[in-house]
Amino acid sequence: MMSDITVGLDSLSFESGLSECEKPFLFLKARYTGLVLCSCAHAAFFVKLIHAVRLRVLKGHGSLRSKVSCLHLSADDGILKVGVLGGGHIGKQLTKVLLQFTNLRPGNLKVSSRRPETLDDLKILGVECFYDNRRLAAWADVLFLCCLPSHLSRVCAEIQSELSQSCIVYSFVSAVPVPRLKQLLAHSSILRPEYTFIEGGSGNVWEQVSDVIASLKDPLVVEATCPLRQSGGISVDRKWFAAVLYSVLNVCSHMNMYSQQSLNTINELLIKQSPAQNKSEGTFLFTIQNFVNATFASTLSEDDPFPWFSLTDVLLKDTPLSKILSEDHSFREHLAATYCAAHRVPSTESEETKQETSLQLTS
Repeated sequence: MMSDITVGLDSLSFESGLSECEKPFLFLKARYTGLVLCSCAHAAFFVKLIHAVRLRVLKGHGSLRSKVSCLHLSADDGILKVGVLGGGHIGKQLTKVLLQFTNLRPGNLKVSSRRPETLDDLKILGVECFYDNRRLAAWADVLFLCCLPSHLSRVCAEIQSELSQSCIVYSFVSAVPVPRLKQLLAHSSILRPEYTFIEGGSGNVWEQVSDVIASLKDPLVVEATCPLRQSGGISVDRKWFAAVLYSVLNVCSHMNMYSQQSLNTINELLIKQSPAQNKSEGTFLFTIQNFVNATFASTLSEDDPFPWFSLTDVLLKDTPLSKILSEDHSFREHLAATYCAAHRVPSTESEETKQETSLQLTS
């Protein structure tokens, strides 16, 4: 086993190579680390939530299975298929985080990279790695874009025709806004978090962070990544969180669930499982009016499905849900508590138990 021969040699550290005028900019290194951690943590929460919804239907919790027609589903369709397009630093970190924190099996993760021969560490974990972007896009239920901005136009041209309506494209590509992604992909089921830095947060939490996997096992780091508390000095637009919840409704509609069934599912996973639920005087539950305007809600019966929502519109426009997220502090606290609980590190347990616990969103 090789050891790090630079340990204790301060002159070989990254900081020692900086001039006095450059050292004030060391905070940018911490900011980059914080962005990587927040991006991976938010993506893991999203995947775990979508995975839980699909498993909930597949395993037939309550009376859900009896009311939902699953005849159109293939034998393994209840298990989420996640593709990562790009095998660079971000793509590799994301893949490892998803394996560690979402209970997905390695067989439900695939990576497409121009240099799959450099991904032996992922192959050892059981993840299939290849170079075929079209194949990946046609296979995936969720597709993470982790390519370079300079490659994006070519990548989108390759995969555009392979994307199904229900496939959710989640972009890690910086500097490419949602309208441009929508144009390049001719697709509206797109998620892209918009990050900004805020003053007054505990941004110094990122200064001592090195390993992404180890850091996301630290409750203080998880708290700093929480998109609804924003205590780590990094803010994500709350419209992203709204789009995550609208994407859940789209998944429910794709699985032939009625509007009330969809609401029951999202309430069970995000509200009733919240550690904050028992501490509040009132009980907040999602209703149809939280997702659509009052006029449309009045025409929608419990036995009708929700309409198909354009996630790009949710990211770009105000919605009933984004208004609630902005104005209702207690509601945000419910969801924030669920987010933090979803990142609890699972204890050693059987595969069957892991799958069951993932239905509750917490491990």
